Amino acid sequence: MNFRTLVFSVCSFLLGAALFPAAAPVKSSVSNSVFPASSDDRESDRQAIRNHLEKIFRAYVDKDLATIRATHAQNWTGFTLGARSIIHGLDEYIRDAEEATKNPLLIANYKLSDIDFVFYGDVALVPYVADVTAGSTLRLPGKFRSLDVYARIDGNWIQVGSNIDLHPETLEDQRQQPGLLTAAQRRDLLAAREAIWRACFTNDRPLLEKVFPAETIAINAETEQWDNRAGVLASTAQFVQAGGKLLRLEFPRTEIQLYGDVAILYSNYLYEIETKGKTSIQSGRATEVFVRRKGAWINPGWHLDSGK
Repeated sequence: MNFRTLVFSVCSFLLGAALFPAAAPVKSSVSNSVFPASSDDRESDRQAIRNHLEKIFRAYVDKDLATIRATHAQNWTGFTLGARSIIHGLDEYIRDAEEATKNPLLIANYKLSDIDFVFYGDVALVPYVADVTAGSTLRLPGKFRSLDVYARIDGNWIQVGSNIDLHPETLEDQRQQPGLLTAAQRRDLLAAREAIWRACFTNDRPLLEKVFPAETIAINAETEQWDNRAGVLASTAQFVQAGGKLLRLEFPRTEIQLYGDVAILYSNYLYEIETKGKTSIQSGRATEVFVRRKGAWINPGWHLDSGK
């Protein structure tokens, strides 16, 4: 029955009830299977699904790909943890599971802290919250939540889909904790920082317009003025128009703090410039804010001093 037919049936029923109030009740043509069934008498189904779900958890703990494959339907469809697009079919799911089992932060232990079951005939919706401990060397507690879809096929319950994600409490906790940069990520961040500094001395306008967002706030050394994006871009243009050139740029020391997609860099800096045939050296300390936005580092703020 499509939507238009359903609406017509409902309207016809209401009209008939209004015109013939004493008529015999009209039996609904909508199948009972589209309504949630009482789960009071389905304890065996609830237990079977829960056992199946815990079997999946144990398989991930044990990195048992054979069991992971056996517990998911051939046409499994949904979202795994961190998935950016719909996963279609068992083969795609298993490729995702293989990557997950290589992660050193794979689940080491778990507990289902909240779970429910809603049955629609031979289909069940199973929302749950899991408390997990992850990591092979570090034991990182957290939670994730999921809505699993189960179907009874050939008499047995099997998972046919999921929508799984980190629990809001875990996301909040992660944003509040310091993160770690890999060696490659650190190199990329430091390279981005140096590229921005050099772009300021050459007035590389296309790059500067990408990395300085509208909310930029800049406090530079030996000046009382606070600059915004327009002021920063004007200063870089004036330096080049005056014939300024960068001769040397160094960062003798840099420490980094990472919180989510925000990195704070604390540095000693030194640069040598030439203007109208005269050279000068500036050095001091820098506190710079970088934000990872759309896969690239931008630089919305900094505070420089002369180090005196």
